[in-house]
Amino acid sequence: MNRRWLRKFGSFFLGTLLVGIPFVTAADDGADDPDQARDRRLLAQGREAFRFDTFGDETFWGGTLRLHEAIEGARLGGVGPGVSPKTALAVGLKVDVDALPRSLQRDLREGRVNLDDPAVTLALLKLNAVVGLTGAVQSGRLQSIGIQCALCHSSVDDSFAAGIGHRLDGWANRDLNVGAIVSLAPDLSAVATLLQVDQATVRKVLAAWGPGKFDAELFLDGKGFRPDGGSAATLIPPAFGLAGVNLHTWTGWGSIPYWNAFVAVLEMHGKGSFSDSRLNDPSQFPVAARAGFDQVRDEPDLVSAKIPALHAYQLALAAPQAPRGSFNESAAERGGKVFQAARCNSCHVAPTFSEPGWNLHSGEELGIDDFQANRAPARGYRTAPLRGLWTHLKGGFYHDGRFATLLDVVNHYDAHLGLHLSAREKSDLVEYLKSL
Repeated sequence: MNRRWLRKFGSFFLGTLLVGIPFVTAADDGADDPDQARDRRLLAQGREAFRFDTFGDETFWGGTLRLHEAIEGARLGGVGPGVSPKTALAVGLKVDVDALPRSLQRDLREGRVNLDDPAVTLALLKLNAVVGLTGAVQSGRLQSIGIQCALCHSSVDDSFAAGIGHRLDGWANRDLNVGAIVSLAPDLSAVATLLQVDQATVRKVLAAWGPGKFDAELFLDGKGFRPDGGSAATLIPPAFGLAGVNLHTWTGWGSIPYWNAFVAVLEMHGKGSFSDSRLNDPSQFPVAARAGFDQVRDEPDLVSAKIPALHAYQLALAAPQAPRGSFNESAAERGGKVFQAARCNSCHVAPTFSEPGWNLHSGEELGIDDFQANRAPARGYRTAPLRGLWTHLKGGFYHDGRFATLLDVVNHYDAHLGLHLSAREKSDLVEYLKSL
């Protein structure tokens, strides 16, 4: 990471991402209260891990799947056509403009950079400018590739160009086509062996995911598709606004530290420790039980020491306020009253607009199927927090995007709960949800 860049732009991220706690730098470390300085160091460490730590997962993405070879392409010593910047942006990868030298920014503005050349992608990886990806580039060759938390749970503000801008940590990347990216790997035999299928089946499952979706349970139960034939993948959720929220996944697997360890070890394939005896259930989690995912211990453990700082950083990521002009203010004010009158706040309790404590709902309660709920130990759906809802309108709503618009969600509950809302009340309620 460019330390001068961190010092220069630390105040920017303080204002946009954190709740009143600035990051510590070498200049002011220890200059104030020791407890405050320690907290600031912890946040800085958490941000570093969230943005740049692969937890050693290059062994999997590079060494096992050989994904880096597909990125660099045959002309540069890899395989296939390679991944150009234009292709990378098309599958939803983002570029951190603050990691680009001014000369490169100028060349990009003036059209002097060949965005169809995979060599430019390698140059961006060498600059650590591709959000969520770390590439080991030496002598013009991409030696390996690793992924970070930021790959799925960060975006950019598009201030420079579409897909290029300042980082927005915690935002769900609903443009990211994880399945298409993983499918580029020339060797998916390890995944196929784990799932006890052939590579063609793995690629079929990945192709069905589409932008903004990922299937965290695939490596646990092997269910690539729903009973109706649709993809079993779910929408990537935001990682902001989680302070005070007890359950941090669509189906209530557990807390932030739990899910960070789960993802880092079982999904990112980093080297660390993870344990959950619930996964030792061959009937519900045949893949996990067979692979011993209920008890994973790697040496060295590159995950566990990062969990406290990651937790602190994610709790500090406030849900961004809806921009003025993005919703009708008078309608939203009326919609807030509808929200209370319709008793939406009985589950979506302010200020988190989630449900305090531990409470899950059955599919029947929500008027939907229980397929995804039954892929988790508690077999229920949590009450999703609504703060910052405006940032992830793309891709639909609920865990799988089954409702294309907020009005579709309102119409569903109006019918399911017999609310008998008028057209204006529904419209006002939508504006209120957009304002949160």
